[in-house]
Amino acid sequence: MELVLAKPRGFCAGVKRAITIVSQALEKHGAPVYVLHEIVHNTHVIRDLAGKGAVFVETLEEVPTGSVVIFSAHGVSRAVVDRAAELGLQTIDATCPLVSRVHRRVMLLNKIGYDVLVLGHRGHPEVEGTCGYATGAVHIVSQPGEVAKLRVADPQRVGYVTQTTLSLDDTRDLLAAIRRRFPAISEPERTDICYATTNRQNAVRRLVREVDVLLVVGSRNSSNSNRLREVADLRGIKAYLIDSAAEIDPSWLAGAKRVGVTAGASAPELLVSEVVEWMREHGASSVREMEGKDENVEFPPGAI
Repeated sequence: MELVLAKPRGFCAGVKRAITIVSQALEKHGAPVYVLHEIVHNTHVIRDLAGKGAVFVETLEEVPTGSVVIFSAHGVSRAVVDRAAELGLQTIDATCPLVSRVHRRVMLLNKIGYDVLVLGHRGHPEVEGTCGYATGAVHIVSQPGEVAKLRVADPQRVGYVTQTTLSLDDTRDLLAAIRRRFPAISEPERTDICYATTNRQNAVRRLVREVDVLLVVGSRNSSNSNRLREVADLRGIKAYLIDSAAEIDPSWLAGAKRVGVTAGASAPELLVSEVVEWMREHGASSVREMEGKDENVEFPPGAI
């Protein structure tokens, strides 16, 4: 059995920045430092930061007055920012800069009188935070079938933004429906789907041409990790989402000659290394990394 590693895979610049912000906040302010929701969607990362003194909360009311609270990489609404100020909390914003760019476009579109379509998954923290920057009409759209039901003030004044971790495959169908319904739709100059999501999905598209099974390292609530699994499934390659090597079922690999491994943008490389070691112990005779893009994007954390 041969093991083939996707390239690129794992941490993106936004995730690295968010984790760095929490670590630096702990160094500067001491434990505990509070984080509203999971800083990124990965159980290993959350467990590691919690062990260093980060306390993850679901509401601002759980944070003691005067304490430091960090907003996650997925972003929060303006109402959350205002509420933190009302509660007397010290805030640090770890929102990914690419998500912040989407927030600015929502405000701009509403300012000029446009209805805004937010393409994404209802209930996802990023989508909720994005909608929270609307000052006018905003509509979440998740499926092509929902487009015909939309009610907007003026079909000539509609624009859209996209959750940064969507599948390129799903977005293609959704955008086709939107363009048919709203021919004058205002589109971003470049896609809101982030470079890391695009690169990892494209790597999986290439990888599945040569493997029999794909293992995706990532947590269940990680949108971009789930999309990687779906990319493989759509192309007829069975893919499994695993939080760690401990979740691998040997029966998945029965008869496989080549097994692919990738990792979502919030999954640390340490977990990939553990999967490689598990595979070596269970019959992988060779390991190689596919050719792919070298990512050198960096987002500095700024003042903490």
